[in-house]
Amino acid sequence: MREVTPTPPTPVSVTEEDLQDALHPAGTFHSVEISELLSDLRRAHDAVISGEDAAVPEYNFLTARLIDHIEKDELHPWAKPLDFGTEAPITRLEGARDCSYGTEGFTLAPSDTMEFSGKYSTRPNIQPGIGATLISYSDQPPERLGPLPPDVRAKTLTAIVRFNQSVATLDLIDPYSQEFTTLGPRRLPLAADYISNTCFTLSKTRIDKFGLIRLIRADRFDNTAGIHRIQPYDRDRIPVLLVHGLQDTPATFAPMYYNLMADPEIRERFQFWIYSYPSGYPYPWSAALLRRELDRMKTECPGHKDIVIVGHSMGGLISRLMVTDAGDRIWTRLFGKPPEQTGIRGSSRNLLEESLVFRKRDDISRAIFLNAPHQGSDLAIAWIGRLGSRLVRLPSSLANIRDSLVSVVTLDTSGFVLDRVPNSIDTLSPKSAIIRAVNQVPISPDIPYHTIAGDRGLGNTPNSSDGVVAYWSSHLEGAESERIVPSWHSGHQSAEGIDEVRRILRKHAGLPPGESYFIPPNPGPSVVDFHQGPISKH
Repeated sequence: MREVTPTPPTPVSVTEEDLQDALHPAGTFHSVEISELLSDLRRAHDAVISGEDAAVPEYNFLTARLIDHIEKDELHPWAKPLDFGTEAPITRLEGARDCSYGTEGFTLAPSDTMEFSGKYSTRPNIQPGIGATLISYSDQPPERLGPLPPDVRAKTLTAIVRFNQSVATLDLIDPYSQEFTTLGPRRLPLAADYISNTCFTLSKTRIDKFGLIRLIRADRFDNTAGIHRIQPYDRDRIPVLLVHGLQDTPATFAPMYYNLMADPEIRERFQFWIYSYPSGYPYPWSAALLRRELDRMKTECPGHKDIVIVGHSMGGLISRLMVTDAGDRIWTRLFGKPPEQTGIRGSSRNLLEESLVFRKRDDISRAIFLNAPHQGSDLAIAWIGRLGSRLVRLPSSLANIRDSLVSVVTLDTSGFVLDRVPNSIDTLSPKSAIIRAVNQVPISPDIPYHTIAGDRGLGNTPNSSDGVVAYWSSHLEGAESERIVPSWHSGHQSAEGIDEVRRILRKHAGLPPGESYFIPPNPGPSVVDFHQGPISKH
């Protein structure tokens, strides 16, 4: 991520000298400079409220430059109004009293001054309207360890400046909470940027680089599994929980998130959460940790609506365990007897019981599985899978289970790898006892679920494959819908896969299918126009 010099709109009415002052704040407080900027902004403001929509770009641009001055001069008009003297055209700048967000501990950066880097970063996609779009972010160290996206540590806001005679009032508005605002007698659509906070986080943390290391060195990232909110919690919006797969991170869902957020009706009805975890864990343990996190979200997000869970690849298997009413059936199939008759004691028993004995979640109402190997993947038993499996290092809390298992299980009855505890790759084998046991327990019949499978181009379903997962493995009887999309294993990033998720979410919210849109990864200027906003159709 780097700062860039914003491009002024055309035409702009300010003088060249004033424009340069606006674009290049001195870094120390100059009341005359800010007062003159506010005077120019007042002229654009008055033109807008008189009905001159052509003045909106200049108003937005000058409002953004005001934010630049406030940040460079380290001013806080919400805490202490700025007085410029009675001789100045604008005598005072104050923060709105009902401003939704304070700025203490956060930095405000206009969207037009930021350029993002990284695999899943893109340019700002601004919804046209009135106001300067901002990112409010904090550089304070995250509370949790590990390469995790911090909970709403970067949020999008829109700045509006209103004038009452010689007093200017600066307001920061959450675009998730309102889509219109007033300026004088006019009610105008609010300019909004819904994805730059995510681009900022991805660019700043580069979590996309941590997929492999969190697979093979799961021991180094123990205790980092967690659910994170991409946007502020809203009890009126339905949570969509995104669960990534093997050797991946939440960043892999960025293209889907960008596209879904471009749909205003989805934006209005849904909010997005992500589950991040070290993918070297055996997936039933990752599912157990997810259940813990879902319990935490009930406390932190009281009264939240039932969740739609979306799992890609191994994330689909984790998601499936959230909607499966297993009881102790998986345990009994693995060990040949119920828990109370199995001679496993201590912490190992607690960990195994949490992983293998569970009920369906009562806070999940729909599941979407993308490229999920429900019956396992042959790659897990191919040479590359066997080699990768040997490289995975589990935390001691999991590795120590082996000693407890050796005395009570055999390879024939359990399918466990007796020289070590099975890791995620082992549990994805079609021969895995866990895979076979899970498939003996149906998904709860009162929870609708959907399958999205990939076809790498051969068009030979039911013998098709996405290159990693074959159709025979991703197919589930009883699915409310099944769609095969022309993609390899990254079906969750394909236009057709994203479009199907969008269709399902719209149906879940009682909406018609609507138009299809697609933002390609890392679009260039011809795809996303910063000033005009609309995304390309496919």
